[in-house]
Amino acid sequence: MESRVGPGAREAVFAQLADTGRAEQVAQRLTDGIVLGVLHPGERLPSEPELARRFGVALITVREGLGILREAGLVETRRGRDGGSFVVADDAEHRSLITSRLRALAQVELSDMAVYFGAILAAVAERAAERAAEGDGERLGAWLAAADFGTAASARTNQGGFFLELAVLSQSARLVREQIRLQAEFGPLLLLGLDDERARTTIIASDRAIVRAVTAHRPAKARDAAGGLVRGLSEHLLAAKSRVERGGALDEPISA
Repeated sequence: MESRVGPGAREAVFAQLADTGRAEQVAQRLTDGIVLGVLHPGERLPSEPELARRFGVALITVREGLGILREAGLVETRRGRDGGSFVVADDAEHRSLITSRLRALAQVELSDMAVYFGAILAAVAERAAERAAEGDGERLGAWLAAADFGTAASARTNQGGFFLELAVLSQSARLVREQIRLQAEFGPLLLLGLDDERARTTIIASDRAIVRAVTAHRPAKARDAAGGLVRGLSEHLLAAKSRVERGGALDEPISA
């Protein structure tokens, strides 16, 4: 299924890396894009020279990063005139990678990342409410109304898109860059809670509260709604961490 995310989501995936010497960072950034649904099954990735330019790394670093993804079964490389590196459709493999990342991070690390993500998103929402031009809130609301939250995959893709659309309304280049960086790094984990249908309903309600606050130019309300949204996602993330540590599955039903 084609993703509805705007260009900001793709910018998040292909933003320049801070450390230009590590193929693992290239692999991780592209993995995040695949898991988030920004890079969809069957999609051909940009060429190796184009990836090197976008990430700000050497060509050999990109090749090594793509090699890591091939070994993980996330991309395949085809030769010939219509060749290139293509995203492999294997949701089970993607879930396995997320499970591995959860196991590798302590609960305190996950909590800290969620707190920082929440602080940035709260600042983004506050600035958006202060600076949004006439009609921007209505357009954001229309975007949200058209977004598909019916499945876990579509909800993760569109929630990430909502964060980025909101960041653009903040009119802060620094906040936009930081939101992009955090979303590429932490988004696949933080949005795990959207596997649960009840969580999706709650998150949509928080999104709508942010839109109302932005439309009404009420910065404090927007900040509070954004903070509450991330706290809810964080609770689901930590619950997923607990399930994985007990040997359960990521999509195990959440107890009432």
